[in-house]
Amino acid sequence: MQPAPQDGVKIRVRGLTIGYGGVPILRDLDFDVHSRGIFVILGGSGCGKSTLLRHLTGLQTPIAGSIEIAGVTRFPPPVDEPPPFGVSFQTGALFGSRTLLENVALPLQKWTGLPAPDIDNVAFARLRLVGLGGFENHLPAEISGGMRKRASIARALALEPDLLFLDEPSAGLDPITSVELDDLLTTLNRSLGVTIVLVTHELESIFRIGTDCIMLDRDALGIIARGDPRELRTDSSDPRVHRFFNRLPAGA
Repeated sequence: MQPAPQDGVKIRVRGLTIGYGGVPILRDLDFDVHSRGIFVILGGSGCGKSTLLRHLTGLQTPIAGSIEIAGVTRFPPPVDEPPPFGVSFQTGALFGSRTLLENVALPLQKWTGLPAPDIDNVAFARLRLVGLGGFENHLPAEISGGMRKRASIARALALEPDLLFLDEPSAGLDPITSVELDDLLTTLNRSLGVTIVLVTHELESIFRIGTDCIMLDRDALGIIARGDPRELRTDSSDPRVHRFFNRLPAGA
């Protein structure tokens, strides 16, 4: 794992403008993600949450501004070294023709010189860490949606990063499975010290595990609230923020 910066800031975003074809959808974003927290990116549909996540992970290049992770500017991202984070995509993005063990082993095969038996041992350990011990030889189609999310997280943790990005981890899951996934993320955060950044609109998950957040707004093209989500629910004077956190319709 990489050491956390001395000021406790894991990600520093300054003056970030992002969009498509040079047309901004979010402008002049400034925010910090503190080490060992669970940071939530939230907002209404179409506000740019997933687009922001793609920029944070280096999948898209910003129009302007900077992103630093552990004090290192990430644009352009290096192509000859592993990223200092893991990513779990909304659908899991597992290879359907590979077993869970083979999926988790992929980053190890690409970025380490470990022999095959050692790679398998590490992959086994990551699957057990997320509660999938005994399912190593299953294909993604042979397990539930919640288990596929866990397998995706196991792969994201293969190289032992101390930063984890997740896109809508609870999407499509039943309430009990969602709570179990929340508990897993909390355990990873507390026991391993992993900083977690996630995109979600699931309010129960936000209040259950989030330690800090930013709320994006499509019309404002930027951030309209930041802080502890539980405090924003009760203390925000912005009617847009109040409606969002309290599930109120427009005009309420």
